[in-house]
Amino acid sequence: MPKMVISDVPDEEYEGRRVFVRVDFNVPIRDGVISEDYRIRRAIPTIDYLIDKGARIILASHLGRPKGIFIPDLSLKPVSYRLSELLGKPVKFIGKVIGNEVKLEIEELQNGEVMLLENLRFHKEETDNDPNFAKELASLADIYVNDAFGTSHRKHASTYGMAFYFNLRLAGFLLNRELKFLTRIRENPEHPFVVIVGGAKIKDKIHALKNLLEKADKVLIGGGVAYTFLKAKGVGVGDSLTEDEMIGWAEEALKNYGDKILLPVDHVVAESIEKRKTYMIVDEEIPAGFKGFDIGPKTVRKYTSEIKGMGSIFWNGPMGVFEIEEFSVGTTHIARAIALATWRGATTVVGGGETISAIRKAEVLDSEIVHISTGGGALLEFLGGEELPGISILNDKVA
Repeated sequence: MPKMVISDVPDEEYEGRRVFVRVDFNVPIRDGVISEDYRIRRAIPTIDYLIDKGARIILASHLGRPKGIFIPDLSLKPVSYRLSELLGKPVKFIGKVIGNEVKLEIEELQNGEVMLLENLRFHKEETDNDPNFAKELASLADIYVNDAFGTSHRKHASTYGMAFYFNLRLAGFLLNRELKFLTRIRENPEHPFVVIVGGAKIKDKIHALKNLLEKADKVLIGGGVAYTFLKAKGVGVGDSLTEDEMIGWAEEALKNYGDKILLPVDHVVAESIEKRKTYMIVDEEIPAGFKGFDIGPKTVRKYTSEIKGMGSIFWNGPMGVFEIEEFSVGTTHIARAIALATWRGATTVVGGGETISAIRKAEVLDSEIVHISTGGGALLEFLGGEELPGISILNDKVA
């Protein structure tokens, strides 16, 4: 069922009213410096819209996993500075989440002003979905908006528990865009539909893989996932990372969808990451004592020939240990092939934190991908057909 979006509500609903917006500002910060602000930038359209309508905006997010403890390095204060720059106006930051001081600051907010609360996960009650904490959060606002797709698979206080206290429970523009493109990929992708799967583990992606295998025309497999499939096929993978508990499932997938599944035909291998300067390229089997760290050049040519400028393409997970230069070539070629397919007219959807980092390393621009999902676990659960609590709780759109 489509969800109500902030633009579905009459403008007068926002004027002077307190709007709580759950955003996803879980960005990398080191020594107070944000190294990647993509998730912050993606929330700007929703915030700008609410500013324009005269709302009093209260933003809330988590950062990292502090587990209920205040950790200075996980404060959202640096985010408030960056957000101020992006919005071109001050963003108030009080350094707390709940309490009288927060309420007093919110009372002083003027129409069109923005406040960012401190890291929600400094309170253990957030991840516990504590009812009292949820009620306290809800008391801060009149309207609830979820624009944090990446945390919508969690029944946390800010994504689920507090929403029950609002008549208006709306999707922000980013969340709505995620649902639009991911629903299309999950339910009715344009064909030819090519799925590219990498990363370390099948286990994390199994429900999504099951669903996508049925719909895909081709499934290109790389990363650690490939070595489990190759082992299931009886191909020697040396000392490469495999998930032995998933071999039975991989055998079944190859039996049922073997005509769709493409596996690496050559590999970039080394004894270890530490000994990577002596890496080599091997065909088919990986010798004992060596580990696969990237797809080889023959596989790159084979895979990129399948990534064309038509239909739909979905990519989750790098082809190798892309953070290290010697093992980044396969992932970089895939990223650039997807960018080219976008320009040629394909609907390209990419998701997962590592995959977004890989796009950056490959110097592919945001505009060269039709949709970059901010979700990780939420993305895979949604594509696997599971209901996400943070989305199900929102108001259904009335026909």
